[in-house]
Amino acid sequence: MPRCCRRPPKPTPEDPDMSHEKIETNVGWMAILIAVAISFGGLAEIIPLMYQAETVQPLPGVKPYGPLELAGRDVYVREGCYNCHSQMVRTLRHETERYGHYSLAGESVYDRPFQWGSKRTGPDLARVGGRYSDDWHRVHLMNPRDVVPVSNMPAYPWLAETPVDPAAVAANMRALQRLGDPYTDEEIDGAAAVVTGKSELDALVAYLQGLGKNAPKG
Repeated sequence: MPRCCRRPPKPTPEDPDMSHEKIETNVGWMAILIAVAISFGGLAEIIPLMYQAETVQPLPGVKPYGPLELAGRDVYVREGCYNCHSQMVRTLRHETERYGHYSLAGESVYDRPFQWGSKRTGPDLARVGGRYSDDWHRVHLMNPRDVVPVSNMPAYPWLAETPVDPAAVAANMRALQRLGDPYTDEEIDGAAAVVTGKSELDALVAYLQGLGKNAPKG
């Protein structure tokens, strides 16, 4: 029989092609091997970052949140503000021209959880600190349409009537101290005096005004 008309030999069980076919047709093995491949890929990306100083060391001037700012951050997270606002300026020109220097990991060392992301129903807030006055933020939070007529942001009038809980703030600082945040015992003991008489609106404004204050310039 001419060589061109001969059938190729059937693969034997030891044939690599046959083994590959067995794996592809076995859902269990495929799932296990895919999980292993993803795990190794993830470790290869994550482990080096854990040993890079810029990802674990705060930028110059970056310190743990003060009592009032920390209370405001808790309000921010509780009210789900992160669902519409990210706090991450990406390295794209149109973003840096609008918001300022791109975000660095050293800015978020004391954030638990961090607010990085790309959700932009509302503008990014990574550099909002100091852009508006305290009064502007108060009006905006009480009724956004009073300062931004086309805003679809909900109003948060109850924040002005809800006092900050001094005991909760001190307990939060104590827990963060155990996690490694460099709060002193004196700072924790004095937290109640800082937030007593303050509303959650005061706290949230303080938090917003601190965002990006230690970011690199340019």
